[in-house]
Amino acid sequence: MGGTMTAESPQDAGYRWPVPPPGGWTVEDLFTLPDLPPHTELLDGSLIFVSPQRDPHSVMIDLLVAGLRRTAPPKLRVRREMTVVLDEGNGPVPDVIVLHAEVVSRERTRYEATDVVLAIEVISPESRRRDEQYKPRKYAASGIPHFWLVEMPTDDTHPVVRTYELDPVSDTYSLTGIHHKRLQVPAPFDVDLDITWDAVDSL
Repeated sequence: MGGTMTAESPQDAGYRWPVPPPGGWTVEDLFTLPDLPPHTELLDGSLIFVSPQRDPHSVMIDLLVAGLRRTAPPKLRVRREMTVVLDEGNGPVPDVIVLHAEVVSRERTRYEATDVVLAIEVISPESRRRDEQYKPRKYAASGIPHFWLVEMPTDDTHPVVRTYELDPVSDTYSLTGIHHKRLQVPAPFDVDLDITWDAVDSL
């Protein structure tokens, strides 16, 4: 698709944004273009510049990473904010991923969709449409078996985690649960995690 870039953070007047080539950017461009902002994503050949994280968003990622690492079996590893290559024109950066342990190395700057067991997106106001609609379709089409979507409310209600599992017949995700206060799931491994504001605020 098109090569239009999306800027979601205030532009520095002194910065010259790179001009996309015909047909859009590729994953290799994502790793060779100089001075891209941290956690820049690539979706359908377009660069997505991510807004600065709000504190609850960052802390929820920490909570998930810590909880998953406590319970993940030795054959799996947990990482935050790493590029996942879905195809030549798509390199999103999920907030959290669970990977096969054998693919992890200190030299890796990206992982392939086939490396990933679970992708998690924590919704922020600026990325809601991508997190709820666009990315799940991309992850499912790439064969990632599990996807979680985390809603961070702006009022006093607790965060909510929606869990999904890939239907291999339709290559789409099916909802397996909506979790309030406590995240308890048997797949991709047993997880029992407090997801209340008290748990988030304790970090």
